[in-house]
Amino acid sequence: MRFLIVRTDIRVAADDELAAAWAGGRCLRDEQTAPEQRRQTLRAEDREAAMVVARALSTVGAVRAGRQRVKVLPLGESGHPPPAAPPVRSFGPGRG
Repeated sequence: MRFLIVRTDIRVAADDELAAAWAGGRCLRDEQTAPEQRRQTLRAEDREAAMVVARALSTVGAVRAGRQRVKVLPLGESGHPPPAAPPVRSFGPGRG
């Protein structure tokens, strides 16, 4: 299975936006309609390689400071039998 590793900027939410989302029972961020700005995008052919790259990217100062996050997204088959589908993982402060 192939994976996409993405380093993105974290959008800052105003207090009133956060309160409205909580009160309305909805999500504050919707990656389907308004994805975070991508800073870096890489591909990996297997999960282990993707996790190595994600761990390396998580050492970037902006990720460690909570201004960016690293996401690992499964893409699909690469011609090899698929392993058990891993969950989408996000590294750094403000994961989600």
